[in-house]
Amino acid sequence: MSQSIHSYTTPLTSEQVTRFRALLEAEGYQFDVKPYTLFYACKGKLKISVYEKGPKAVIQGKGIEDFITFQLEPQVLGKAVFGYDEIHHPEWFEPHFGIDESGKGDFFGPLVVAGAYVDPDLARSFASFGVQDSKNISSDKKIRDLARRIRQSGAPIEVLVISPAKYNELFVRFGNLNKLLAWGHARVLENLCERKPDCPSALSDKFANARVLENALMTRGQCIRLEQRTKAESDFAVAAASILAREKFIDWLDAAATRHSLQLPKGASQAVKNAAVAALRAQGPSILPQIAKTHFKTATEVLSIFALS
Repeated sequence: MSQSIHSYTTPLTSEQVTRFRALLEAEGYQFDVKPYTLFYACKGKLKISVYEKGPKAVIQGKGIEDFITFQLEPQVLGKAVFGYDEIHHPEWFEPHFGIDESGKGDFFGPLVVAGAYVDPDLARSFASFGVQDSKNISSDKKIRDLARRIRQSGAPIEVLVISPAKYNELFVRFGNLNKLLAWGHARVLENLCERKPDCPSALSDKFANARVLENALMTRGQCIRLEQRTKAESDFAVAAASILAREKFIDWLDAAATRHSLQLPKGASQAVKNAAVAALRAQGPSILPQIAKTHFKTATEVLSIFALS
């Protein structure tokens, strides 16, 4: 299958990292120091980052296809995978829905659940413009560009944005995140089934307890085959859903930050705690349920800091 892409990500072993660096040195690549990387190298319009976490390589720029086919695969990975997805993973190209979420681990912002349908033509289209797990894409601009292209493909999609205020209300009702998440997945799947009633199956990432999602399925969702799999984001439908969900998550964060004149960082780091304390000092405790998930331990911590200030 012919592909024209501008970004490619692959996991590496420690031995492959060493082999990869030696290859790039021999090919005359220029090296630089970048945050969170074991090394960064570039030559012409090709840029390569090998990240500590994983480790994994992210290759960007022009000429990726030839680099992967003639250098990376034979000299570093020792196997031919690129361009052979339909041979190695025919299930990615069968008609099915993929479901994924964004914002689950972020203190600020909504929980977003999204779903996308693929058939062989749509899967090939997604492959051609580089659809992959949103966790591998650090650029918000790239997320938005890919989401736009997914929508333009005409694929049936569904996105459910659960604002912090609604999320906090539902969390009290359901009692735990797993049940709330299952409800969101089931709602998206139900809507997708209404739009594409002949779809035979759906795939999502594996829940801690698989039966929680199975029990949450609604009338239409119970009529199709549901598969739950760890690391399901390698599937094109699930990857597309992850991108659509991430787009709505970052859009909500940006809009809320502007509306409330606040900084709303992603994640649950110390920077997030500092931003939450600043929000409380600027607008009082009533702002927190509007912008954050209040069952997080972070909420108790920042409210304590605010009370002492």
